[in-house]
Amino acid sequence: MIKRITAILLGLSLVLAAALPVSAAIDVYEFKTLEQEQAFHNLTATLRCPKCQNNTIADSNAELAKDMRQKAFDLLSEGKSEQDVVDYMIARYGNFVTYDPPLMLSTIILWAGPLLFVLIGFTVLVMRSRRNGEKQTTVKLKADEEQRLKSLLEEMEQQPNNNGKVK
Repeated sequence: MIKRITAILLGLSLVLAAALPVSAAIDVYEFKTLEQEQAFHNLTATLRCPKCQNNTIADSNAELAKDMRQKAFDLLSEGKSEQDVVDYMIARYGNFVTYDPPLMLSTIILWAGPLLFVLIGFTVLVMRSRRNGEKQTTVKLKADEEQRLKSLLEEMEQQPNNNGKVK
């Protein structure tokens, strides 16, 4: 009898333990107006979670995203506009929280910098190759020097290479 009760209690506790993740907390927000609720959903779908990097704060389960959702709800409840909430999040977390950051000097440098380095490198290569081409001059040899050079070249052609064959 005690074994049956123990088995039943053990089975019941396993079922309850397996059901614990299902009872996870879900954020429930009560809005005063339908416009506030729509603004909240728009904001949570357009703000990026700094921790998850490419998830919206609506999709993320990170604590930081939960805090950002709560702050967005609080600001909207105070009567702030969507732009006010976005401005607050940018001031707090930086331009990274928006998927479409504004065009600033830092973003221009980020995107144009590599292209600028490639153009500078290409220009340096072209300039150096032109400079080396200009330095080449022809040297006039005397007749006896030219004859000596031809005889040395002929000797080199007659010598066997590594394979034992004459060039």
